[in-house]
Amino acid sequence: MPHTRIDTSKPHSARFWNYFVGGKDNYEVDREIGDHIKEIFPGLVDVAVTSRHFLGRAVRHLAGEQGVRQFLDIGTGLPTADNTHEVAQRTAPDARIVYVDNDPTVLAHAHALLSSTPEGATAYLDADLYDPEAVLEAAKGTLDFSRPIALMILNTLGHVAEYARARELVGRLMAGLPSGSYLVISDSTATSEGMIAASEAYNKSGAVPYHVRPVAEIAGFFEGLDLVDPGVVQVTEWRPEPDAPAGPRVDAYGAVGRKP
Repeated sequence: MPHTRIDTSKPHSARFWNYFVGGKDNYEVDREIGDHIKEIFPGLVDVAVTSRHFLGRAVRHLAGEQGVRQFLDIGTGLPTADNTHEVAQRTAPDARIVYVDNDPTVLAHAHALLSSTPEGATAYLDADLYDPEAVLEAAKGTLDFSRPIALMILNTLGHVAEYARARELVGRLMAGLPSGSYLVISDSTATSEGMIAASEAYNKSGAVPYHVRPVAEIAGFFEGLDLVDPGVVQVTEWRPEPDAPAGPRVDAYGAVGRKP
């Protein structure tokens, strides 16, 4: 995601998503395309909300049941409620979190994320997904690479147009993490005509394009890793809370995998 000046004349993916999850860090141009897409495919709001809930459940599982204390969150987007560091540090106050983005709109709001428990740490890096080695090197200022790290890439890889390139970037990032580390991915998927139409409308809006992929390609990111049960599923179906009502059917899939 290249550096650009903040442009309020075109929709922006982070602001657009922020609008869908009920945030306030968006502009009229983002709300206009958001409302237009709601008319085409109302289900995209469910995708945004349930993807956020998936993040929370994945982080709680890793910090709680698996004892992970380090998280590297790439393409984090604009802060809303229950960001990665908030969820992780509620479970494990000593958790250390590094956020990575190089989008000027997101960086302008980074101060809202720069909070932490006294026992843990939260850092924000201006770095680029397209330079994995630089991301990893910069993260070493906060994270201990001799211990497991959870790599979080949520609703971000769709911005990488070429699937082979996206696979390569994920592979390079995971190659730099120690054994016992985890990969957490969720993305919108080309699993309904409505989602495909919504994606096409969004990509015509002037925003940086976002490419929805088939489920098999989401699964491909986890090749060589040990998938955590229940595997690659709709985000609503990944370890739902025991007393929660059944979630809606959504065009978004996610998974968690462990590096052997």
